[in-house]
Amino acid sequence: MTDSWKIGERLGDGAEAGRSAGVPPAVPSASSGQAAGASSRTPLWATLVATFFGIGRLRPGPGTWASAATMLLWALLAFNLAPSLRMPVSVGLAVLVTLIGIPAATQVARGSRIKDPQFVVIDEVAGQLVALIAVPLAWKAFLASFVLFRFFDILKPPPVRQLEAIPEGTGIVLDDVAAGLYALAVMHLFLHFGLLR
Repeated sequence: MTDSWKIGERLGDGAEAGRSAGVPPAVPSASSGQAAGASSRTPLWATLVATFFGIGRLRPGPGTWASAATMLLWALLAFNLAPSLRMPVSVGLAVLVTLIGIPAATQVARGSRIKDPQFVVIDEVAGQLVALIAVPLAWKAFLASFVLFRFFDILKPPPVRQLEAIPEGTGIVLDDVAAGLYALAVMHLFLHFGLLR
């Protein structure tokens, strides 16, 4: 056996020993787990709620997708409700989604170790529902509500940005609820002055 063959054999043995001597295999980094979404420690219900049943995975602009889906789902529901029920149901839904969304967003934020994960869109659902309260069932009104909510959600006028600083799900959800209130106020000004006829 030549010297070069022996040297190569020793190097191969050393590499094999290194692999079996307790050197851990490569593990995914925290960032790769975050990119995938909530970790396995996050309850399934929280992931489903926070991502609005997977809509938060859509790209680009998952928040915009969630707002659009909320608007369409509310339209389908509202058209099948008696006119006298539309306002109380819209208020009830906005409150319910906010109350469920805060703990869900908290669980997902903790599991992913991201302060405000982009794939968490239950906050946009809550905010868009607020912006649709007492809005007439007409395409112009729905479109204006959608655009106004997205505008205030992106602009974040005071106190929207300050609410965003509140820790965990409370901050994640309440800043969008505040943006929804801005959109609701402007929307009803438009309606009052007949700007959406």
